[in-house]
Amino acid sequence: MSPKSVVTLLAQMLEPYQGKVYDPCCGSGGMFVQSLKFIQSHQGKSKDIAIYGQELTTTTYKLAKMNLAIRGLTGNLGERPADTFHDDQHKDLKADYIMANPPFNLKNWRNDAELTDDARFAGFTTPPTGNANYAWILHMLSKLSKDGTAGFVLANGSMSSNTSGEGEIRAKLVKDDRIECMIALPGQLFFTTQIPVCLWFMSKNKGANSKFGYRDRSGETLFIDAREMGTMVSRVNKELTFDDIAKIADTFHAWRSDEAEIKRRLDAKEISVEQYEDQAGFCKVATIEEIEANDFVLTPGRYVGAADLKDDGIPFEVKMSELTQTLYRQLDEAEALDKAIRANMEALGYGE
Repeated sequence: MSPKSVVTLLAQMLEPYQGKVYDPCCGSGGMFVQSLKFIQSHQGKSKDIAIYGQELTTTTYKLAKMNLAIRGLTGNLGERPADTFHDDQHKDLKADYIMANPPFNLKNWRNDAELTDDARFAGFTTPPTGNANYAWILHMLSKLSKDGTAGFVLANGSMSSNTSGEGEIRAKLVKDDRIECMIALPGQLFFTTQIPVCLWFMSKNKGANSKFGYRDRSGETLFIDAREMGTMVSRVNKELTFDDIAKIADTFHAWRSDEAEIKRRLDAKEISVEQYEDQAGFCKVATIEEIEANDFVLTPGRYVGAADLKDDGIPFEVKMSELTQTLYRQLDEAEALDKAIRANMEALGYGE
């Protein structure tokens, strides 16, 4: 199950106002429900989106249909529960928005002889049998409309793996200019796994689009390192706060939008960022050439660097003197405590 804060972040970044919304592994329909909430919070109309999804497990498939029905949504979840790779229920679909949380590092999703000439993987190395991460990526890319955008969750290993041709696939995605944004998320967001995860955003067209107010981002990829964000909500789990989500989404929209769109968003109080700027330790725009120089690794930490340390105005000599005095005082206290413990042990008859 996808954490609510992660699904909310995906919706805030993709902004699925109208068009076809697709989830190739829709589970109980959480992505669709969050899309509806986003539309409602922005005074949109649910009839402006068409929902498409697919789910393998029969019980979960029925639950997804029920979730849509009780919210007054109609959706095409295929004729039956089915495996997305081997029984694609939407062969001709071209979606405007794709939101997904595929199963992490799925093994044995095909055997060696299967899907080796599948049209969804055309032009790429066929994804390896031992891990479906790149099969999901290429499947979703094949389902995008000419201006479509996909946002999805994957395990962190997907950003750097070179196993069985995955590095070649990633390099081609970069060279083809499909990677829009990469986000490293904090750990402990998921209740069911401790595997660290990231968000991928892919676009079929990164050129200027006046309809949506996008500027030309050709040859650019935005990297965001959000690993230090999030608040502990239990002993073992974190969630992204409203402010965390706003900061990440605002950064993305400020980078992607043209000047007129940024002004509109500021006037409507939809964002608080007047213009995009690289921020050490948090966000950085990299070119295809820079990514190639990093062996096509898409880990944000490799690009954003370390945050600048704030100068507190205290000279090093003064700070070192204060720290040294504190250390000596603590050592004296430790020695006194050690003597007291020994005295107590001797009084109990356990002396050396």
